[in-house]
Amino acid sequence: MRVTVLVGNPKARSRTLAVAEAVADAVADAVAPVAGPVERRVVDLADHAGRLFDWADEEVAALNAEVASSDFVIVASPTYKAAYTGLLKAFLDRYPTDGLAGTVAVPVMTGGSPHHALAPETTLRPLLVELGASVPTRAVYAVVSSAEPDGGDAVARWAAAHGAVLAGAAHAAAARAAVTP
Repeated sequence: MRVTVLVGNPKARSRTLAVAEAVADAVADAVAPVAGPVERRVVDLADHAGRLFDWADEEVAALNAEVASSDFVIVASPTYKAAYTGLLKAFLDRYPTDGLAGTVAVPVMTGGSPHHALAPETTLRPLLVELGASVPTRAVYAVVSSAEPDGGDAVARWAAAHGAVLAGAAHAAAARAAVTP
């Protein structure tokens, strides 16, 4: 079982990455009892920003393929103008419709206040669904600050509410893998 963290923050090794990694830990904890060992990969788009608009770039194409072949993908962005970043959108625009079919996605957004708590549900979820990903849980929105750089207990609350759904999704992914040649 592979869980990939995809972060669209223009700042490398950001607070958004820390929150997304906490979500990936929660997903791994929920799915490991069903699916066994969990391999984890992190794609921090800040490290690849200069190449995202080069459609012939082989490294970015390989990252797109890797994300699409993941069982679970944590798609994270800070909240910019009540939506996700252009950096994340540029990466996701490389996929055709249904380019993430067969992947379970968890939309994650961070912000400085709770004012944009619906942003991942109203902006990021529809994009992931358009790309064919299954989004079986609520999105995660974490308020981050210098006092709580990891978003406080938002991830723990989300994990407690959705652990059983994640385990069910892992069971379905394992069943798909068993029948796919």
